[in-house]
Amino acid sequence: MTRGPLIDVEAAAAAIAAGARAVDCRFDLADPGAGERAFLDAHLPGAVYAHLDRHLSDLAKAGRGRHPLPDAPDFSRHLSRWGIAPDTFVIVYDQAQSAFAARLWWMLRAAGHDRVAVLDGGFDAWTRAGLPLETVPALPPPVRRVEAFDASTMVDADLVDRIRLDPSHLLLDARPGPRFRGEVEPLDPVAGHVPGAVNRPVADNLVADGRFKPPAMLRAEFEALLAGRPPSAVVSMCGSGVTACHNLLAMAVAGLDGGRLYPGSWSEWCAEPGRAIATGA
Repeated sequence: MTRGPLIDVEAAAAAIAAGARAVDCRFDLADPGAGERAFLDAHLPGAVYAHLDRHLSDLAKAGRGRHPLPDAPDFSRHLSRWGIAPDTFVIVYDQAQSAFAARLWWMLRAAGHDRVAVLDGGFDAWTRAGLPLETVPALPPPVRRVEAFDASTMVDADLVDRIRLDPSHLLLDARPGPRFRGEVEPLDPVAGHVPGAVNRPVADNLVADGRFKPPAMLRAEFEALLAGRPPSAVVSMCGSGVTACHNLLAMAVAGLDGGRLYPGSWSEWCAEPGRAIATGA
């Protein structure tokens, strides 16, 4: 069955009952253990846990931002341990506007695994629907996987530097407005943004209850930003390459797939002396 990038709770419950694998991506940047504790308290049936720092990043890579992507063999080992075979349908969710779930959604697709959807509204939508939860982590049988990330889905800092003022490209920054403008910076040593970038905060993709805006609304908003450029013109960034995936997910929901990720994002950019920095709108 062909699915879109989102799945609602009713369809997710049916898919999990039919063998889909749920992956819990709940995380808190201020308390890196909070998401895993929440997972152990209660999670979707059969879910496994993906920790942003341990499974979706390689923090040993110095100079690559706060959440460098893991190497493909390491990511493959995690998928194998989680029992995610090449044909497994994967449902990813979190409790933070789907920002961390979007990171795993993007990684799976960059590794060629297209059978993945983000639970619209996340854990909160599931609990509001009164659907069942479990407290014992799943122990799926391991499978063998060998993955490689598609290099065409991402860019590095040098390419960002070349295209940031090129009108044929659109550099989108997913951080909240105050961080983008350089008014505050709680996580990185320098405040501001890459000159030429346009701000599209994650919250702009959602309605009040945490679900995504309707596809037609998202399409209209992103097409206004694109101003006639194709979706492939987009390079998405944020603080560390996590919430940037949320804008790419929202574009896919809108039928505008094809943008690329800058994994190092602002945390890598601002750490390099001499790189251009802007503040204000």
